[in-house]
Amino acid sequence: MPSRSNSFWQIWIDTGGTFTDCIATSPTGNILRLKILSSSVLRGKAIRRISDYILKAEMSWPIEKDIFKEFDFKMIGSSFSSSIEKIDLEKKYIHFLNPLPKKIEGFSFEVTSHEEVPVLAARLLTGTSLYESFPAIEMKLGSTRGTNAILERKGAKTALIVTKGFKDLLLIGNQQRPDLFTPNIIKPSQLYNSVIEVSERIENNGTVLRPLRASEINAIISQLRKQKIESVAIALLNSYRNPEHELELEKALKKSGFNYVSVSTNLSSQLKILPRAETSVANAYLDPIIDQYLSGIQKGLSNAKLSIMTSAGSLVRATSFYPKDSLLSGPAGGVVGAANQAAKSGVHKLIAFDMGGTSTDVSLYNNRLDYRFESHVGSFKILSPSLSIETIAAGGGSICDFDGHRFTVGPHSAGASPGPACYDAGGPLTITDVNLLLGRLNPGIFSIPVNQKKSEEALNNLLLKIKRATGRVVKSQSVLESLVQIANEKMADAIRKISVQQGHDPKDFALLGFGGAGGQHACALADILKMKEVIIPYDAGLLSAYGIGHASIEMFEEKLVLKDWKSFDSAFPEVTAQLFDKAKTKLEAEGYSKDAIGLKKILLFLRFSGQDSSIEIDFQNGDDVLASFQKKYISIFGHWVDRAVELETIKVIASVETKSEKFIAEELKSYHPKPVGTQWIFFGGKKKKGNVYQWESLSAGATIEGPAIVISNNSTTFIENYWTWSLDKNQNAHLGQKKKVSANKVHSQEAQLELFTNRFTALAQEMGALLQRTSFSVNVKERLDFSCAVLDADGQLVVNAPHIPVHLGSMGVCVREVCRVIQMKDGDVIVTNHPAFGGSHLPDVTLIKPIFFKKKLIAYVANRAHHSEIGGMKPGSMPANATSLVEEGIIISPTYLIRQGVPQWDYVKGILLNGPYPTRAIEENLADLNAALAAVNLGEKGLHQLCLQYGEKEVSLYMKKLNVYATTLLKEKIRSLRKKSFTALERLDDGSPLKVRITKISDRLKIDFTGSSNVHPGNLNATKAIVQSVVLYVLRLMVDRPLPMNEGLMKPVELILPTGLLNPDFSKEKLPAVVGGNTEVSQRLTDTLLKAFGLVACSQGTMNNFLFGNDRFGYYETICGGTGAGHGFHGTDAVHQHMTNTRITDPEVFEFRYPVRLEKFEIRKNSGGKGKWNGGDGIEREIFFKESLDINLLTQHRVEKPYGLKGAAPGKTGEQILIHSNGKKEKLKGMDSKTVKIGDRLIIKTPGGGGSN
Repeated sequence: MPSRSNSFWQIWIDTGGTFTDCIATSPTGNILRLKILSSSVLRGKAIRRISDYILKAEMSWPIEKDIFKEFDFKMIGSSFSSSIEKIDLEKKYIHFLNPLPKKIEGFSFEVTSHEEVPVLAARLLTGTSLYESFPAIEMKLGSTRGTNAILERKGAKTALIVTKGFKDLLLIGNQQRPDLFTPNIIKPSQLYNSVIEVSERIENNGTVLRPLRASEINAIISQLRKQKIESVAIALLNSYRNPEHELELEKALKKSGFNYVSVSTNLSSQLKILPRAETSVANAYLDPIIDQYLSGIQKGLSNAKLSIMTSAGSLVRATSFYPKDSLLSGPAGGVVGAANQAAKSGVHKLIAFDMGGTSTDVSLYNNRLDYRFESHVGSFKILSPSLSIETIAAGGGSICDFDGHRFTVGPHSAGASPGPACYDAGGPLTITDVNLLLGRLNPGIFSIPVNQKKSEEALNNLLLKIKRATGRVVKSQSVLESLVQIANEKMADAIRKISVQQGHDPKDFALLGFGGAGGQHACALADILKMKEVIIPYDAGLLSAYGIGHASIEMFEEKLVLKDWKSFDSAFPEVTAQLFDKAKTKLEAEGYSKDAIGLKKILLFLRFSGQDSSIEIDFQNGDDVLASFQKKYISIFGHWVDRAVELETIKVIASVETKSEKFIAEELKSYHPKPVGTQWIFFGGKKKKGNVYQWESLSAGATIEGPAIVISNNSTTFIENYWTWSLDKNQNAHLGQKKKVSANKVHSQEAQLELFTNRFTALAQEMGALLQRTSFSVNVKERLDFSCAVLDADGQLVVNAPHIPVHLGSMGVCVREVCRVIQMKDGDVIVTNHPAFGGSHLPDVTLIKPIFFKKKLIAYVANRAHHSEIGGMKPGSMPANATSLVEEGIIISPTYLIRQGVPQWDYVKGILLNGPYPTRAIEENLADLNAALAAVNLGEKGLHQLCLQYGEKEVSLYMKKLNVYATTLLKEKIRSLRKKSFTALERLDDGSPLKVRITKISDRLKIDFTGSSNVHPGNLNATKAIVQSVVLYVLRLMVDRPLPMNEGLMKPVELILPTGLLNPDFSKEKLPAVVGGNTEVSQRLTDTLLKAFGLVACSQGTMNNFLFGNDRFGYYETICGGTGAGHGFHGTDAVHQHMTNTRITDPEVFEFRYPVRLEKFEIRKNSGGKGKWNGGDGIEREIFFKESLDINLLTQHRVEKPYGLKGAAPGKTGEQILIHSNGKKEKLKGMDSKTVKIGDRLIIKTPGGGGSN
């Protein structure tokens, strides 16, 4: 760092949404701590009027010197305001320049200097009045100003300039919907005010296809001025290859007086236009706001040296950072602080657990800070180096409730306003209230007055709600302990999932708890996760500010390479040296000594050719790069693929050297301190007087036995029973468990139902996280076309991870059908894709593993993943013109992948390579099967752990109870239906009928598909499994409650399914083709059922399957469209709905990987049906072909219009037009195959949704 004398004040600040945390060191070494409101006001309460100009006030302000002359005073709830003459802090008298009103007692007031909060904090810490110059200050600042501006939509008026044909790029996004089970899809609003298209085009190799014209630039400038735009974002397609047009626009805009211009390639050189555009818009939206904020600070602190904390956990000068780089600065400061404090105690493997009011941040630290280069702020993706931090929607403000059957904790929060019930502002019962009532908090430590009686009232309301719903009276302590256990297990499940994603086991790490609520839950979380050590630093409540103070000065530089490693190997040293020199030059320009700058890291991002996801390699001189990649790849994925390795990106980090404290082990003399008081603590169904200790009075060696509470000026730690708290010389508390106690017993079945639902769901999600992480194919890893499930011993679906709906409902059918032909034993794993055995279509390959515990079958786990190639007539295994199953690919009847622990890889490989149309990608198939195998093995391990912890009988019981719960919810819904009969008829585009009659019989439904089409001669045949998936999905929509997809929903349902298109006969020699039945009929059947119930208008009713390829490759995508409107809401534009939710490939990746050019991808305006509530619009996608390729289209609603509801207009049908290189237009059928030539173009227009009246 630059040299600094002892005359400098060191001030470290973390500005949050509500409070600003500060730690300062004076020139004499005195450490001060401060927490003030981020609104930059000091609050107090009027006690009495001493005279016309003097007020006696109640105020607890951390300052001994009167600095308040000419601060402004405002009475809340009154019109009175005045400048302050002086404040007698000893007597607490405020002297005013204006006379006080007669009635003033009891009013609250605010005092402010009208400066940014870091400036006010500096005044309070240094004792500097408005009439004095600040002393020399080095300030390090982290702030949520940018994050809050995005979340609250309080940024600048912004315009986005994009390549023509892509004006709706950010509106379409990746085409996924955030919630699988809702008809009313709500997309986030965009940050920009307008979009301007520019007629330029760069090819994917960097050559200019269409030049940027000066006349168009001038027109854009005029338009921006007319719209009074404050900030401009520029994101042009393929500018990562050639930024010429972006830079030309930037130059012209700045010359014309636009000071705030964010250029995508200046912010990131990465491939992928969507996140680059989102990043550019976010930076442009914040640029004027953050500039004004920092200018205000620098004006107030004119002589201070100001550094800004970045999301990457490092510091940069205020003059050289982008707003998008500081959006996660507060959480990053917490991780740096956690790592720094743990290192002082010799701990270098930890999970940082920062629990606040509305959310909890978790980060895994394994001897080094881990980075990610794409982060999320709200719904936006930001390309920016950031520490790897996951946010969980659980905190002290999580709302605790009862839904009539089970307890719920979160995901909604009481927030800062109204806050928990104890804040006395009308808030609900929250985890903070629960901790208060259990005696795990001391009311005296809150920064605002709390009212415990309000917490008791909120709890009594909940107890009354339970009694009314169940007729039972439950004990309050049981309910409180149940709620806190639910919260703890939710957070533990999230920590476990994060660890699994990174390939670690939490028990190998220490848990470092901080934040406002971290210390209250740390012991319980560690117990659940089997973690042996908990660390709570003294500054737990201020750890982000502490971390900001200890962050290093760093500079990142990157280069996008996108070359085979072997061809780039020789150039690597020179390129790395150039990147380091570039970073070093920037640091020198900021005033840092050349000799103090070192190379911190060289990060290489490598992947197999054809993959999208890269693996980060921390390169050290002398490393064999390919050997390092292979070693890490195998450690993560458990297999190896013989394929070329591509270097995607090099990232270099230069840093300014800092001194770090070395850990020295030291024997401490243990002692047992005296408590400052006692209070009742409730745990394990018991009530006991627990000791209360004041941290500030303790010294190294202090040892405390739980249950007890340790309170400090900034945090509270609850020491669980049988846990010990000990303090080291670095003011870190170490907690360990003296005696292992059995799992917490919960005293109500309402709590157990919620707990086991969460446990089963978390296990399915962990399986999904592992499958995604260890898979090879883009379909699984990037498009997320896979699903995982837990089933009971009867093969009934218990829970699923929320993945692809068309997979989920069919898992139970698949397991039960396989059990008919194979009696699975312990150690078996079965693989199948056969539609006769619950399969969907051949690319969807299912693995099933029976779970035995003490030689008894207790459950099954299963997953299904879409293989992008599994043979068939056409690349991609989805031929539009197939008439038999064998033409669609390799058929895998239920077969052992593992037989009683013995792998059968050679046999399975033989199946895949033999047949009329064998697979074209055997290594990829085997790699994805390995990933699926790892996932079911993890599921087995997880169920074993549940049985060991809670007992097999309890686990099986709550599988059944969850089934009963789902049945009960549906029966309640059925009883509420006014009509007794519901019918609907829809037709496929070839006229094939889909007919349903639904009859309500008390609390049951009979769903009869008699009258639907006979077996289809083409590939539009669904299966029983597909029909069950559709029925389950629609029933789940009707229930409209937070519930996993569970086959209890099928208990009150009788399905009548005659042989035909919805139930083809697979016993004949020629098996019917099914690929269109899986993707297309599933969508059309969903809308048929929804039409019968009148729930919502028809959505696009198709997945718009598009495939192309040749002997070298195959590509597959599904394309979004419009959704149907419903009562009280419009349909949504350009999104997937119902039975699929896969992502679309980024336009730049699409062009980089394949011989195509994407000419247009935009919303198809006015394609949604009109009504009181309009249907959503579809999209238009235009593709130019650079090679001769085979193309396949499997679509619906090209003839039949998506119906409207209650007389509203239908959505427009889709269409696809092939424009030949000679200009001739050819309209293609909905189900079509063609060979395209160089220069041909395909236009795909997807359907809109129906309207509703």
